[in-house]
Amino acid sequence: MSVKHPVIAVTGSSGAGTTSVTRTFAWIFRREKITAALVEGDSFHRYDRAQMKVKMAEASAKGDNHFSHFGPETNLFKEIEELFHTYGETGRGRVRHYLHNEKEAEPYKQPPGTFTDWEDIAPDTDLLFYEGLHGAVVTPEVNIAKHADLTIGVVPIINLEWIQKLHRDRESRGYSTEAVVDTILRRMPDYVNYICPQFSETHINFQRVPTVDTSNPVVARYIPTADESFVVIRFANPKGIDFPYLLSMIHDSFMSRPNIIVVPGGKMDLAMQLILTPLILKLMDERRRAIGAVGGRAKS
Repeated sequence: MSVKHPVIAVTGSSGAGTTSVTRTFAWIFRREKITAALVEGDSFHRYDRAQMKVKMAEASAKGDNHFSHFGPETNLFKEIEELFHTYGETGRGRVRHYLHNEKEAEPYKQPPGTFTDWEDIAPDTDLLFYEGLHGAVVTPEVNIAKHADLTIGVVPIINLEWIQKLHRDRESRGYSTEAVVDTILRRMPDYVNYICPQFSETHINFQRVPTVDTSNPVVARYIPTADESFVVIRFANPKGIDFPYLLSMIHDSFMSRPNIIVVPGGKMDLAMQLILTPLILKLMDERRRAIGAVGGRAKS
């Protein structure tokens, strides 16, 4: 953790909806004129798309049917931890991009499914913002969570997460239902061991809970809409959170526990704005004070 160079991490599994939360952060950054170093979690996969196919085939030939993008064998956990630590200390670090499709790959003149070269983070950024699978991982070898100043978990209930993944992978990536289900099953051990435990390390979790039947996600024809959902927002430490203000600003919200507020799904963006903006501004205020204090001592 760092005062002068804060690190924010949004973490959640494939299909969880972290991209939507990232858009809210991006809007806050633009409005408050905050320059963020953006880090994509996928860029810390160990293997590119072609290499991963080979490694999966090799694992299957050995009887390992659970080799997945969620586990430590296929990700650069130590490099994520080192980036968070180095940025917190110096405001510097090295990043790369994973090129998901033709549109992303075209400017780099590379095939989709490959990585760009590692490059230095631009100087004079205000904070580092990570969005991906492993922003709060803790294992016997690494502790990524301890280097982040603010960690956000995005955690739809499991059937909703599967519905979102099934629809995305079938419609946007052309996968069959059977292929997506195989991926879900293959990832399950790593999901339980490396994805779920992160949400006990996060500062805030946003969990969307549908109010419609999602009992068989494989045959669900539609993704439940925001208005067909509630969002359960859990604070690891509720001290300083003005719950009466949030309840007054977000109609039809209520407290389910002393550290949990439940809001209508259609008010999730509003809730994030109200909750996250003061936290980000506090980080920026502490950063300015720390930089000013260092500058004052240098002059004296």
